[in-house]
Order: sequence, then structure tokens, then C-alpha cells
Amino acid sequence: MTSNESATQQKIRGWFSRVGISSSQLPKDGKSNRNELERREKLLAIQRASNLQSILNIALNVSISESSNDSLDPDWFFAFTSMAEEIYSPAMQELWGKIFAVEINRPGSFSLRSLQILKSLTHRDAKLFSKAASMASKRSNELIPRILVGFRNQKRWYSIFTQSTNEQINLASVGLSYPDLLALQDMKLLYVSEIEGGEYAQGQQSKWRCGNSAYVLTSKVSGTLLTYYKFSAVGAELFKLVPKADNSAYLDTLFTSLEKAFVISGRQ
Repeated sequence: MTSNESATQQKIRGWFSRVGISSSQLPKDGKSNRNELERREKLLAIQRASNLQSILNIALNVSISESSNDSLDPDWFFAFTSMAEEIYSPAMQELWGKIFAVEINRPGSFSLRSLQILKSLTHRDAKLFSKAASMASKRSNELIPRILVGFRNQKRWYSIFTQSTNEQINLASVGLSYPDLLALQDMKLLYVSEIEGGEYAQGQQSKWRCGNSAYVLTSKVSGTLLTYYKFSAVGAELFKLVPKADNSAYLDTLFTSLEKAFVISGRQ
């Protein structure tokens, strides 16, 4: 490194040095060349082992209340370590450590397909997913979370002179922009299109939880459908690891919208 190098050039050198590469040419001598390559492979091997060591230490300190008598699948374990050794970000290592702690206690919680998708995520991607998870509601006795965005009331045959009611909140106003949604869909964590649920009958209730807030929706009229973005199976698996923080701005906006079609009670 020279004294007149820019800060950017110094950063570039610093990052490449972590994988054993410098800007100087490889020596012409064949033996020296092999020694340099062996040094680099050793450096990378040390870093991969360090990644696994960090993930192990994190997993050992995760508190899991439930346990299972089932044994961990050896194929799952070796596939996990093969992927986990390539996780360098401390924040992502934290996530992988939690995954292993859950899997060792409850084998089958995380599929290899989920791990393959997770391996492609960056720390920034994980933060975006956490933001989406803070807006996710789960209905009682259901495993798949969804981001509720509004409702639609079906136009009934006997109301031919009335228009169907459509109400939808702007997620961007509460921190989840349209590009964010596209990114989550591209990562296979949300389904691509907005979905409508089944029709509610008048007086029909459903119990939901978003973060630490529980609430009950009671339909005011028949023919009302909730609209939402649904988490994929992979997204639902990762959702289990995300801290369930309240997103008051989202819930306030959602409830203001839903109150036109539902009585909202039991908010805690």
C-alpha cells in the first residue's frame, strides 16, 4: 500500500487481502506460485472454520424451551455446515446459529430449500424481511403469516345499484415500499401477487396476532374479503426466528381501514 492511495483503494486492498489476494502479480516461479496458492487456500479454510465456530457459539447460547426425541438428519447437518461455513456477516451468523438451535431441538423445522434461499440473503435483505415480519399477522391455529392490506366487499346480486367497496392501505406510508415488496417476492419470501381470502359472513369472527398485539375482527356485513400478501413456506419458516416487535404505525393505519367493514375488538 502506498501513502498516496485513496481511502477507496485502501478499502479495496483490505477486502481482497481477507481472501489472500494482493495487487502484485503471482511469481513466475512455479514452486513459489504453488506456495502462494496454498497460502491462500489455508487462509480461506481458516476463515470458513472461524465462521462455523462463531455459529456454533451462537447456537450454544440460544434458549429453546421445546425439545424433541427425534434425531437430527445427518444429511441436513452436513448440508447445513457446507452452507454455513460461507456465512461471514456476524448478523447473519446470528440467524444461522438460531436456526441450528431450533433444528436440533425440533428436527424438520427448516428445510434445505429454506437454507439455500437464506444463504443468498445479505444482512440488508434480512433487515428488510424483519420489517415485513413486523407487519405480519397470523390467524389462530394457522402457520402462515400474512401482511393484511385491506378488504373488499363483494357486490351482491340483490344490490345491483351499489358498487363493491374496496379499501386498501398504502404500505409505503408505514415503511414498506413497493420496491421492498418486489425484493421480498424476488427472494421467494412473499408470494408474488396480492391475495384475497374467503368471504366473511355477517357477524363472523377471526382472531389474529401481529407482533405482541392480539385482535379480533367481526364482519359487519356478508361478502367481505380480506386482502393480503402471503408469506411463502420459506418465509414462514424464517418468520419463526424474527423477534415479534410491534409496528404501531402499521396497525393504526390498518385498523382505521378495516373499521369500515369490521368491528375490531380485543386489541392487547
